Amino acid sequence: MAWTLDQLNAATPAQALEALDGVYEHSPWIAEQALTQRPFRSLAHLKHALAHAVRTASTEAQLGLIRAHPELAGKAMVAKSLTAESTNEQSKAGLTQCTPEEFARIQQLNADYNARFGFPFILAVRGPRGAGLNKQQIIDTFARRLDNHPEFEVAEALRNIHRIAEIRLNDKFAAEPLLGNDVWDWHEKLAEHSDPGFAEKGQLTVTYLTDAHRACAQRISHWMRDCGFDEVEVDAVGNVVGRYRAGTPGAKYLMTGSHYDTVRNGGKYDGRLGIFVPMACVRELHRAGRRLPFGIEVIAFAEEEGQRYKATFLGSGALIGHFNPAWLDQKDADGVTMRAAMQHAGLCIDDIAKLQRDPAQYLGFIEVHIEQGPVLNELDLPLGVVTSINGGVRFVGEMIGTASHAGTTPMDRRRDAAVAVAELALYIEQRAAQDGDSVGTIGLLNVPGGSINVVPGRCQFSLDLRAPTDPQRDALVRDVLDHLGQIAARRGLRYTLEESMRAAAAPSAPALQHQWERAVDHLGVPVFRMPSGAGHDAMKLHEIMPQAMLFVRGENSGISHNPLESTTNNDMQLAVDAFTQVLHQLAEEQQP
Repeated sequence: MAWTLDQLNAATPAQALEALDGVYEHSPWIAEQALTQRPFRSLAHLKHALAHAVRTASTEAQLGLIRAHPELAGKAMVAKSLTAESTNEQSKAGLTQCTPEEFARIQQLNADYNARFGFPFILAVRGPRGAGLNKQQIIDTFARRLDNHPEFEVAEALRNIHRIAEIRLNDKFAAEPLLGNDVWDWHEKLAEHSDPGFAEKGQLTVTYLTDAHRACAQRISHWMRDCGFDEVEVDAVGNVVGRYRAGTPGAKYLMTGSHYDTVRNGGKYDGRLGIFVPMACVRELHRAGRRLPFGIEVIAFAEEEGQRYKATFLGSGALIGHFNPAWLDQKDADGVTMRAAMQHAGLCIDDIAKLQRDPAQYLGFIEVHIEQGPVLNELDLPLGVVTSINGGVRFVGEMIGTASHAGTTPMDRRRDAAVAVAELALYIEQRAAQDGDSVGTIGLLNVPGGSINVVPGRCQFSLDLRAPTDPQRDALVRDVLDHLGQIAARRGLRYTLEESMRAAAAPSAPALQHQWERAVDHLGVPVFRMPSGAGHDAMKLHEIMPQAMLFVRGENSGISHNPLESTTNNDMQLAVDAFTQVLHQLAEEQQP
């Protein structure tokens, strides 16, 4: 018999502890601590209280929790001495039906893992969808995590334990994230389309106006129609635009959405999550026959990543009048111009200028996006409210010294260009850390024609400097460039430097940010505010209308632009619930 949250809140301590028995393997102390936080406002609130009890525990207690878990397909499974919960999970993953070769492989991985880390390998084998990973996925993850740093692997084990506990709680409370499952499934189906050269390898790459890109647009438009959007079109740059009309004619629209193109060999959720979450919300409004006092415009932006052509934010930029006609003559790696690609896709180039939106017709723009970073994952938080999208400046440069013999040039007489850039990299690391939210990176560092026995006379490098506000960004840039000059002067070098990109910070509109904060709090989840280090379509719309974003936790330490990019059906459900709550809040405010 399933429990309800009301029953748990009203139960005696002993009854409540019994209700949560087995959620964390052989570790009742976690439930005991969490239950002191009753009454719980939601299942998400309970999950966070349990995770918080683990997070604030001693290292010894955390390691005890990890060691309380059985090995995957280990001795306890063979002896049939697993807990009922573990038996169910390992069985669903097919581990109880391993071939002799698979069993031997897992046994060797278990031995290697225990020898390296001193505790058993922990994996939420029911996976991010809750339906179960297959044996090959389990073995591949096992092998990959063997290379982790021990401290990181402790945290990764705990994160998987929390996912196991979340799924067990879902079972105990008969809570199924139905909308999260639908959003998950949309991502999986859309990921079936990938560009040639990548599709054959099982990799996801969707670049602007390829066959895979146009297939994605068609699928999204069909799904939008199925969801009940009143109008669906592919516009003049390839954006898929769905409109759900307001209850009264002439009302304003709330704009939302994100991009459906990807980086090469990327993940399934970057951008696309921000399309499917509002689609699910519109579908539920349509099913209920409900209209809001404002319309909803969901836009699947055709291009954001700048992978095929050097035209980043092409899709969202066109909506604010920032489409540069010179882009049409750009050629991709195969010599195909953007103009030719657009004509081949049946897009009407002459209509691009007509895409520009009138901000007076909109309440603003909101975007849901996977975090693309480790912060929420490390804090055991499913959602984060974005305070600002970082502004950034990029440079490309070259340090110039003197190439000389590595054996005969004394250390105090060298004019080593590479060492100078390395010194700058260390300064950037130290200087950016002073601000907390500033970041700085030398992502490209190349010694042209370098040789193992030659002191580098030239070193090409890049600078990427970002911060949540323009003044903070500019101060960082000023300090880094000043230090670059000092390094060159002290070492007797010269350098060239060219600014290649400058983007203004995009602070969230306070009113819309507050809507996200209210929605997250309504779900019983702690409100956590954070800047976005990555650029998003929202920063383009910010130029003409208020914007605010919601981040969703990523799995695998929040990795993004990578096939390991992932999130869970439960976190997707919370994103849908938060978006729905924002719609309700805005509707209440719009009522006469």
